[in-house]
Amino acid sequence: MAEAEGSGGTEDRKPKSDEAHSAFAPPAGIEPEPVDEDQPTSEFTVPAGLPAPPVEPEGSAFAPPATYSAQHSPPAYTHGHGFPVSLMKESPWQDRMRTMLRMPVDVRPVPETAHKHSETGPAVGRILDLTLRIGELLLAGGEGAEDVEAAMFAVARSYGLDRCEPTVTFTLLSITHQPSLVDDPVSASRTVRRRGTDYTRLAAVYQLVDDISAPEIELSLEEAYRRLAEIRRNRHPYPSWVLTAAAGLLAGAASTLVGGGVFVFFAAAIGAMLGDRLAWLCAGRGLPEFYQFVVAAMPPAAIGVALKLAETDVRASAVITGGLFALLPGRALVAAVQDGLTGFYITASARLLEVMYLFIGIIMGVLVVLYLGLQLGASPKPEEVLQITQRPLIQIAASMVLVFTFAILLQQERSTVWIVTLNGGVAWVTFGALHYAGGIPPVPSTAIAAGLVGLFGQLFSRYRFASALPYTTAAIGPLLPGSATYYGLLLIAENRLNEGLGSLVNAAAIALAIAIGVNLGSETSRLFMRIPGAATAAKRRAAKRTRGF
Repeated sequence: MAEAEGSGGTEDRKPKSDEAHSAFAPPAGIEPEPVDEDQPTSEFTVPAGLPAPPVEPEGSAFAPPATYSAQHSPPAYTHGHGFPVSLMKESPWQDRMRTMLRMPVDVRPVPETAHKHSETGPAVGRILDLTLRIGELLLAGGEGAEDVEAAMFAVARSYGLDRCEPTVTFTLLSITHQPSLVDDPVSASRTVRRRGTDYTRLAAVYQLVDDISAPEIELSLEEAYRRLAEIRRNRHPYPSWVLTAAAGLLAGAASTLVGGGVFVFFAAAIGAMLGDRLAWLCAGRGLPEFYQFVVAAMPPAAIGVALKLAETDVRASAVITGGLFALLPGRALVAAVQDGLTGFYITASARLLEVMYLFIGIIMGVLVVLYLGLQLGASPKPEEVLQITQRPLIQIAASMVLVFTFAILLQQERSTVWIVTLNGGVAWVTFGALHYAGGIPPVPSTAIAAGLVGLFGQLFSRYRFASALPYTTAAIGPLLPGSATYYGLLLIAENRLNEGLGSLVNAAAIALAIAIGVNLGSETSRLFMRIPGAATAAKRRAAKRTRGF
C-alpha cells in the first residue's frame, strides 16, 4: 500500500510537458508563488526584492502613448516654449485653421469639442470624402493652396477628426487621419481634373464651410452632402452671350485706357468678341487651353493689322493692346505667387508653368498675325504704344468699366461686382497718381496699387466671411501689363530681339509686382484683425516654416 502511494505520488510529480523543464520553473519541493493575473508576466517585470523604479511622468518614452480626441479635450495646450495657445471663436475660421495648420501636429492647440457627429462616433470615410470634394471645388475655382488646406482642415475638425493632415498640390488632394498614436492612419485622395472660373460657386462653398465650422449651427453630414450637390449642379449666373459681350467691353475699355478713341473702342470690342467665340468653339472640340489662347489672340491682332494696312489715323496698337488685356492670365499668376510665398512650392511651380504656357500661347497668336502684316506691308510704329495720352477722368471711368466686365467674366455674385469695381478704381487712381503725376517707375507704382487691392479685398472678404478672390482678382485688371507685352511682341516681329525681350521682361516684372503686391496687402490686413494666439504666440510666428529652417 505504501509502495502504491509512493508510486502514485511520484507520477503526480512527473512533468506533463516540456515546459516544466524550463529554467524559469521552480525546483522540486518549492512552492511556486501565486501569480497575479492583473500584473504583467513578461521578462520586463521587476524581480521580487528589488525596489520599483520611479514612475515616469506622462509623455515619457516609457509611458503608454496618450492621445486626445475632440470629445475629451482640455481648453488649451502649452507647448515647449511655455506659453498657452488658444483659438478665439470670434476670429474668422480661415485664420483659426491657418494658425493651426502652420504648426506641427505635436504642438497644435487642442481643438474645441466636436459637435456635428452622431453618438456612435464620426464616420471617418464619409467625412474624408466630403472634405476632399469641398477642397476639389475650391482648388478648381482658383483658390490658393493654403486656403484650400484651411477649409479642408476646418471641415474635418468640425466633424470630429481632429488629428488630420490635408495636403494640396496642383492636381491632387489628399488627407490623412490618425485616430491616435497607436492606431493605423486612414488616407484618402482625389484628383482635380477639370478647372473652371466661377466665383459664385466659390462663394457658395465658402458659405458651406463657414456653416460647418460654426459651433452654433447644427449641420449634419447628410445636409452638408445635399448642399454640396446643389452647389455642383447650379448653373453659372451669366449666360454665354453676356460673357462674350463682357469680353468685348473689357477690351474696349482697355483700349480707351491706353489712349484709344471711340472707333478704337468698338474695333477692340469686336476683335475680343470674335476671339472669345473662336475660343469657345475650340473648347467645344476638346482642344487644350493653350490653343484656345492662341486662337483668341488672333482676331484683335488681325483687326489692328488691317487698320494699319488701310493707312487710317486710328491707333491700331490700342486695338491690339485692348485685346491682350482680356487674355492675360492675371488670376493664375496671383494664385501662383501666393502659393510660393506661403510655402507651397510644388503648387506654385505648377501654376507658374501654366501661366507661362498661356502667355506663350498669346505671344504665338499675336506674332503670327504681326508677321503676316509685316509681309503684307503694314508699317507699325512701336513707339506709339508707349505714347499714352493722360486723360484722368476718362481713364478712371475706363478702368472701372474694365473691372466691372472682368468681374462678370469671373462669374462673380452681383453683390460683389460693385465692390470690386470700386476697389479697381481706387487701384488705378493710386497708380496714376504715383506713375503719371509723381513720376515713379511703373513697377513700384504697380506694386503699391496692387497692395491696396489686396488690403481692401482681404478686409472686404473678412467682413463677409468669404473668399478674397472675388474682391481682388478683377480689381487688378487695369494694372496688367498689356502695353509692355504688345510693345515687346511688336519689336520681336520687327527682328529687334534684344529690345523686345527687354520689354517682355519688364512686363513680367510688372506682373510679379501685381502678384506680390496683392499678397503683401492681404498679409498687411492681418494687422487690423484679431488673429488667434497673436498676443501670446509672439515668440513663435506661424509662418516661420517658410524661412528654411
